Amino acid sequence: MTTLDIGTVQAFLRVAELQGFTRAAEALGTTQAAVSMKLQRLESLLGKRLIERSPRAVTLTAHGAAFLPLARALMEAHDRALSDDQLARQQLSLGISDHAAGPELVPMLERLHAMSSQLALSVTIGFSRQMLDAYDAGELDAVVVRQEGSRRGGEKLAEDAFGWFAARRLNWRRGETLPLATLAPPCGVRAVAIRALDKARIPWNESFVGGGITAVAAAALAGLAVAPLARRIAPPGLVDIGPAEGLPRLPSSKVMLHSKVSDPAKRMALRTLAATFRSLAAVR
Repeated sequence: MTTLDIGTVQAFLRVAELQGFTRAAEALGTTQAAVSMKLQRLESLLGKRLIERSPRAVTLTAHGAAFLPLARALMEAHDRALSDDQLARQQLSLGISDHAAGPELVPMLERLHAMSSQLALSVTIGFSRQMLDAYDAGELDAVVVRQEGSRRGGEKLAEDAFGWFAARRLNWRRGETLPLATLAPPCGVRAVAIRALDKARIPWNESFVGGGITAVAAAALAGLAVAPLARRIAPPGLVDIGPAEGLPRLPSSKVMLHSKVSDPAKRMALRTLAATFRSLAAVR
């Protein structure tokens, strides 16, 4: 009787979901060679090739695509079997900086859910400083935030370049007071942008204060103001007018993951989150 090994199925799922052996190894906390060996063992056991490997991409074969939903169902059944009589699901409480979330948020949540249906997610979006305060107070398991001041530790996920983003129809000319769209204090990006303008002696006013980045980007898209945004999260339709209009260069900013979980399921989820964020941020 042929018996599937859970570890090999899990390795297949991570490779399929993260589309790469290196990212899968990072998510699993192991080496690329170990992941490759597990996948070879699974393919040998099934007698089918599941993954096509090339220098540029990792894709599923027809057999791999057919096996994917079966593998997910198997892992979900495995997780349920290990749960405490299917009682309360574990919860991973995650805080994410509004300026760090960006377009990666949806695929990150999709992959976390696909990885373990038995892990409930609680996600809070807010200022980096507020997320770190809640994390330090033990209210959050982990946070994805912009690096704050001299704080040490954490795991670097990305380094974002910033620009002054506006709609092409913005009615503003160099020398006039610059209309800004920002988050309210204590937003660190707002503080950096204002310091840069003051140092360059460029007059400004806050034409729009948003409760979230979605609102700030909407104000910029509507032509109301200029928004200091990371290039990674600036929506289509906005352009960086900084170089053409002589606006000061904004410094780059690191996106950091801070966590203090010991539970294996939560650690696995955070490794998947980190690998997913890096892979998606790298192509933007």
